[in-house]
Amino acid sequence: MKHFGDIAFTDQVKAEQDARGSREMYEGMVARPAPDGFSEREAAFISMRDSFYMATVSEDGWPYIQHRGGPRGFLKVLSPTQLGFADYRGNRQYVSVGNLHNEKRVSLFLMDYPNRARLKLLGRATVQEAADNPALTAQLDIDGQGKVERLFTIEVDAFDWNCPQFITPRFTEDELAASLTPMVEELQTLRQENAFLKQELGR
Repeated sequence: MKHFGDIAFTDQVKAEQDARGSREMYEGMVARPAPDGFSEREAAFISMRDSFYMATVSEDGWPYIQHRGGPRGFLKVLSPTQLGFADYRGNRQYVSVGNLHNEKRVSLFLMDYPNRARLKLLGRATVQEAADNPALTAQLDIDGQGKVERLFTIEVDAFDWNCPQFITPRFTEDELAASLTPMVEELQTLRQENAFLKQELGR
């Protein structure tokens, strides 16, 4: 695996960093040994995601960003350097699939909005028909999502944790329920106690 900066910091990017005073800071980042793969922290973070964004590039050079969603854990860690997910029938535009025939490189953003965390990944994606790899299909399939049509595997070249600045906290229904349930239960308990006290005082 490489440092994220080894790939993202091209000569032109480095020139901008030099001109704007941040080059020295990022030189220190890439001077450290690059990770061998995902640590427990990255693996745990990935396993908890219910969506991510994936960018591909067309043969004309246009970037395309696709949102992918599913139950928590639908994006699976297959090895310390490889991710995979099953592709089910959607709007049948096949933009990402078509782009990957020409250019395998992808960029992924994995967001944790409640905790204001973001994991960025750079890698190379491969698409295969589900029927061509039954074992991997069984590994990536998620119950209740329908029939798997294709399989995406991504060999990750680099990743980086982004700073939380400007990430606005957002919550899914499940996350809100988990946060609000204790408060609702406490409120119900207080109401019951209040009703009991009123009854006792009214005697």
